[in-house]
Amino acid sequence: MPVIVKGGTVVNSDQSFQADVYCEDGIIQAVGPDMDAPSGVEVFDAGGCYVMPGGIDPHTHMELPFKEKTVPEDFFSGTTAGVVGGTTMIIDFVIPGPEEDVLEKFHKCQSLAEKSCVDYSFHVAITWWNDSVHEAMGVLCRDHGVNSFNHFLAYKNSIMANDEVLVNSFTRARELGALCTVHAESGELVDYYQKKIFDSGITGPEGYPQSRPPQVEGEAANRAIRFAQTIDVPLYLVNNSCSHSMNEIARARREGQRVFGEVLTSHLILDDSVYLNPDFEFAAAHVTSPPFRPKANLEALWRGLQSGDIQTTASDHRYFSAEQKSIGKEDFRKIPEGTAGIEDRMNVLWTHGVNTGRLTANEFVAVTSANTAKIFNIYPRKGLVAEGSDADLSILDPQASQTISGKNHHQNVGFNVFEGMELKGVNVATVSNGNIVYKEGDIRTERDAGRYIDRPCFASYYSAIEKRSSATGPTSVDRS
Repeated sequence: MPVIVKGGTVVNSDQSFQADVYCEDGIIQAVGPDMDAPSGVEVFDAGGCYVMPGGIDPHTHMELPFKEKTVPEDFFSGTTAGVVGGTTMIIDFVIPGPEEDVLEKFHKCQSLAEKSCVDYSFHVAITWWNDSVHEAMGVLCRDHGVNSFNHFLAYKNSIMANDEVLVNSFTRARELGALCTVHAESGELVDYYQKKIFDSGITGPEGYPQSRPPQVEGEAANRAIRFAQTIDVPLYLVNNSCSHSMNEIARARREGQRVFGEVLTSHLILDDSVYLNPDFEFAAAHVTSPPFRPKANLEALWRGLQSGDIQTTASDHRYFSAEQKSIGKEDFRKIPEGTAGIEDRMNVLWTHGVNTGRLTANEFVAVTSANTAKIFNIYPRKGLVAEGSDADLSILDPQASQTISGKNHHQNVGFNVFEGMELKGVNVATVSNGNIVYKEGDIRTERDAGRYIDRPCFASYYSAIEKRSSATGPTSVDRS
């Protein structure tokens, strides 16, 4: 059924204006003032509300495997929770194990994701290297709309990408016009500090952040940035948690390098005091990678978001149950890493960003959808309320209030790191693919309604890279 959203203020990343929005066949057909509603159209009264592009969460881990099982959240329940919070697209991760066939793993994840109720796409992690991986990257870009390849610098003896993998993968991505993404924590340093902290007698969750100090993130960020600079490939650093990595991004950008940064909403709000709670279950529930940092880092991350050194916000939605976390009760190194957040990402960011004056409403749109769409080359299809764009909308009432509670949230999780937080400014309706899928408490999501979204290679910033590369490439001397 066609939908018309009437009487709201359209907010894009560059401007805001009063307008109605008419959606049909999954596309925004018209944006303008005082439209007449044709018969047979569902009307949503958005008076007093902001009508924004649906959120794009660029970092989720639905149905993540764990010890022959998976995390509790599947693609349908997770994307449904996202819809309640205004998110209409996710970019999840395909993570092959060492020597696991990359294309087979991609197809397995794609099959799992078909139950999504909103649109989705994938980053593909490069965790090992040989000629088959080289070929798979090309197939993924050419035939499957993948334009980003992830590299974990953490997780030694598991999925950590060593320098050889980085050189080969970054070089191949450059040939293909793809974006390299990196989880920046030094696996070698983490391994060293984990042993040191545990051997000192610290075995509980408080040992976790002490074994992954901010310096290990800063070192890895700098290393990834310098590799990308040398190979001349664009770089996106995921889940920055501290000033150390953010400062490396800022320096690289001021040197003219194409480096982008992401921050999790939780890293903007929570600090490392959560690990000192005497209740193991509470402290372990906050174990995530990177860990929550000392308070001074929170304001630094907000400044990074304000200044544009960090461009996107994500949830890194990856929840492990209390039972799964309890495997590390006697050894913090065994606690599985992850927290939830897809449902609350945008509402929390509005309350603590827009309501405090840290962000404008337009900047909010930039960091929750538009910048992600541009970086991953799906703009203006996504991230924009305009004629011809996908009909994905988040309708936020700035006067609506809500208290976050695990008792009434829609994520399939037992613990919410934002428990008890008072929100002002809440998503009250969501349109996905032209259908109202959430309306003031009424959830209308359907399994399999989401579409896999191709993301073409050679985003617009590649043209700038090519021009600079041609002007600064290797030179030879004719000595004949």
